[in-house]
Amino acid sequence: MFVCLFVHQICDAVAVAKILNATLVIPYLEVNPVWQDSSSFEDIFDVEHFINVLKDDISIVRELPNEFSWSTREYYGTAIRPTRIKTAPVHASVNWYQENVLPVLQSYGIAAISPFSHRLTFDNLPMEIQRLRCKVNFQALTFVPHITSLGEALVNRLRYNSGDNANAKTNYIHKVTDLSNKQPAKFVVLHLRFDKDMAAHSACDFGGGKAEKLALAKYRQVIWQGRVLNSQFTDEELRSQGRCPLTPEETGLLLAALGFDNNTRLYLASHKVYGGEARVAALRELFPLMEDKKTLTSPDELFEIKKKASLLAAVDYYVSMQSDIFVSASPGNMHNALMGHRTYENMKTIKPNMALLGQLFLNKTITWSDFQSGVMEGHNDRQGQMRLRKPKKSIYTYPAPDCMCSA
Repeated sequence: MFVCLFVHQICDAVAVAKILNATLVIPYLEVNPVWQDSSSFEDIFDVEHFINVLKDDISIVRELPNEFSWSTREYYGTAIRPTRIKTAPVHASVNWYQENVLPVLQSYGIAAISPFSHRLTFDNLPMEIQRLRCKVNFQALTFVPHITSLGEALVNRLRYNSGDNANAKTNYIHKVTDLSNKQPAKFVVLHLRFDKDMAAHSACDFGGGKAEKLALAKYRQVIWQGRVLNSQFTDEELRSQGRCPLTPEETGLLLAALGFDNNTRLYLASHKVYGGEARVAALRELFPLMEDKKTLTSPDELFEIKKKASLLAAVDYYVSMQSDIFVSASPGNMHNALMGHRTYENMKTIKPNMALLGQLFLNKTITWSDFQSGVMEGHNDRQGQMRLRKPKKSIYTYPAPDCMCSA
């Protein structure tokens, strides 16, 4: 989701500002072409907290000083400008920034780096820079009070299900009260990454026949002009390689094979599920205690964040960080961010073995016993065990040892 994608860019921006001894301007967030969300940094994150936590590391300002007011998106969009850096390579080194960006800063007093996604290396960095990235990601970036209040209300309703959720229909940020005699229930968060964008980009077949294939192909053409690498492979090849997102039905079978039953309290963290409620029905039948933002809240509570994908994702992220177990149906930005954050906080995350599952689901004659034993065996080492970061891997997905070891 969009909120997780730009979080890591913000962390890298702070690190680059430190490398260059520069002042960072609170980031401007571009409108995502898929989600069409115009939420600003201030709409999502607590700016005062962000600035205060990092005050001893770098200088941060909310807006450009008047002398640089000419440096706007429109200014850079109309001509080639000497203060815009467009050539930053993917995973650029410290030396690259010092040799290519620092001279621009020294000459003009300002530099705009765009594009910036994945423009700072994860390897061969001074430890203070790595630790600063960790500090931004896990300490400086906290959600605005409205997001945390709504998230905490959802967590309380999941842990202390008193059967009075009907009150939430009339009370704004209705909170569960009188918890003294109630034992908190455990709950699992399932991030069901099965929206139209994901389904189309995967180029996989989801059983909807010719009409569905044509509709998804048309969508690919509109959003990516047809440039989708997976479209050159057959569905069987994609599934056997673990490139297809799990459908709600497949995700339900995975959870059941791992031992979750119909008494499991499940929170569905998801945007719009491709296929709507009809597609979720089988999952809901397996897990009748499944909840989501809509079932736990009133229209009034969701009013401020309705149709804003980044804010909705922020609420899901908050709830996910409070859950006993987090499961993501398919890899992606949300999965990676939460896996890293929960590793940092020593919390359990189940990481599906996509290639194994793809092969199991391709076997149309497999028995439930064989499927279950295959799933259990294939996930023995994918249930929250800490993995050390390997070269070129993201520090935000694998925070150990950089963020978690003192030596």
